[in-house]
Amino acid sequence: MAAKNLGTKPRPATSAPCAAGAVVPGATPAAQSGDAHVEVPVAYDAILLAGFGGPEGQDDVIPFLRNVTAGRGIPDERLEEVAHHYRHFGGTSPINQQNRDLKAALEAELASRGIDLPVLWGNRNWDPYLNDALREANEAGHRRLIAIATSAYSSYSSCRQYREDFADALEDTSLGDVIEIDKVRQFFDHPGFVTPFIEGVRDALAELPADIDRLTEVEVLFATHSIPSTDAAKSGPAERGFGEGGAYAAQHRAVAEVVMREAGAGDVPWQLVYQSRSGPPSMPWLEPDINDAIEELPAAGRKAIIIVPLGFVSDHMEVLWDLDNEALETAEEHGLVAVRVPTPGTHPAYVAGLVDLVLERVNGTPAAERPAVTELGPWYDVCRPGCCENVRLGFRPALSGIAP
Repeated sequence: MAAKNLGTKPRPATSAPCAAGAVVPGATPAAQSGDAHVEVPVAYDAILLAGFGGPEGQDDVIPFLRNVTAGRGIPDERLEEVAHHYRHFGGTSPINQQNRDLKAALEAELASRGIDLPVLWGNRNWDPYLNDALREANEAGHRRLIAIATSAYSSYSSCRQYREDFADALEDTSLGDVIEIDKVRQFFDHPGFVTPFIEGVRDALAELPADIDRLTEVEVLFATHSIPSTDAAKSGPAERGFGEGGAYAAQHRAVAEVVMREAGAGDVPWQLVYQSRSGPPSMPWLEPDINDAIEELPAAGRKAIIIVPLGFVSDHMEVLWDLDNEALETAEEHGLVAVRVPTPGTHPAYVAGLVDLVLERVNGTPAAERPAVTELGPWYDVCRPGCCENVRLGFRPALSGIAP
């Protein structure tokens, strides 16, 4: 199947019927029923692009990291251990500029289609904050927002925490009775997100030296952010029965299989690896770490690796440091040729795909007509009850999903 045809004949995600009296806080009337897929049109006023945020100077680094780790009681001395990643790049994370670029690309794509929807941008952890974006929306008279979180997969940190921050922002700004927020589905298997990785793997294989055997001497490493094993197990709806690693690991594996097949690399060895773990050593996180995996490859006869940052939408700090710095250094130390595939960034297919996701909700597109390249999706418009619990913190108020 050619990449341009990705997403035909999807099998919708299914879930148990919504319980009577279910509550979807802060949602538009169309989403209030709690149905997994909202199949009635909604006239949104604006798009809310929700980012993680990042420091834009040396003085910002520690305050930013305090925001990221709020509530964990981590002293500044320990935060400084992470701060050196940012300080290496002048104290500036590339993520804010990447979101500016993505916002501009979305605006251009919307304009090219004649769609009159402004794009507002707010971050969870740094300026401009989500609170600022909601105040901007209110001042402009926007009452119904459709949010795009810059994270494709299901887990607490990549989905529910954004939804909690939407709820916090409405409370902080006292706009809960004025503004409604829905959110596009997790887009891990939308063709717009997957196509750039397919192209990247195909190009990387072509870039490797001709004397390296693609079937026996190359390993493709699909890299994503590690998360606590307990949180991973709680990712996605419990009734789907994803088991160890939860929906988070299952989604990555399913997409990796598609990427390899569509890149014409179905027989090339690959594995899912993790990066950027934090927290105490006593707490289990998803493994193997990418550097540990790389160290074992020469003994298996590998001479080259292709690193695919499958869990990330742009080349932010954890890609630049953990992959382009640490992982590539590990590969060099072990005599391996290494190529790192680009993230989607502002790839035209990705930008167009995000607009398509918004239009699914604007038009009330039936689930059976929505593109998805794996059998796990299309994912839910309204997150299911108990989805992506943070085991350590429990359930906090969150939008775009059935309470809790």
